[in-house]
Amino acid sequence: MDANPAANAAVNMYHVTKSYKRGSQVIPVLSDLNLQIATGEFLAITGPSGSGKSTLLNLIGGLDRPSSGQISVCGKRIDDISGNALAHFRASHIGFVFQFYHLMPNLSAARNVELPLLLTHLHAAERKRNVEVALHLVGLGDRAAHKPSELSGGQQQRVAIARAIIADPQVLVCDEPTGDLDRHTADEILLLLRELNERHGKTVVMVTHDEKAADYARRRIHVDKGELAGAEA
Repeated sequence: MDANPAANAAVNMYHVTKSYKRGSQVIPVLSDLNLQIATGEFLAITGPSGSGKSTLLNLIGGLDRPSSGQISVCGKRIDDISGNALAHFRASHIGFVFQFYHLMPNLSAARNVELPLLLTHLHAAERKRNVEVALHLVGLGDRAAHKPSELSGGQQQRVAIARAIIADPQVLVCDEPTGDLDRHTADEILLLLRELNERHGKTVVMVTHDEKAADYARRRIHVDKGELAGAEA
């Protein structure tokens, strides 16, 4: 029988397991995991290296599939849909922010932010307007023409966040988004994520090894040896 995600759940994971094969050996990563993330929540996922927290984030973001169990995001089962359908779903419902910014070095900030929109039916004028709004939202309205090499690390991460929100996704998945930044710049990025959560209603799911970063979240869970070892409200 299918799991029925709660009406207010942005993410619902039901008896999820994940393992990988290495030759004839099966490597378990996540074990019988159940997790709900409410719409509009800011959740931090912590745990030691190799605990399975990044795998968990990849499953939530639809970048990987579970070995068994069910995953619903924004009310849509994503564990059993085709690759093309999953790609379209990700493009419209999930934004990704990584530790390394993955910006195209030869493109301006505006063009980097615009890239996801090139897969849509929006006209050039509409894309330009959306890019302007996204860059203004992350505080870089005056840096649209700058290339990544002309921006600081914090500014590059802001461009990456603008790119993540350009399609107005409901869920932002963030994998160590401040791991490459100094403390002051990291706090600025975390405040931006909190603003996107509180003022713009984005559900933010963040993997971090940084306890100070985790403190910005409303709730945290701890993953250890592929299991949820505890949660804090």
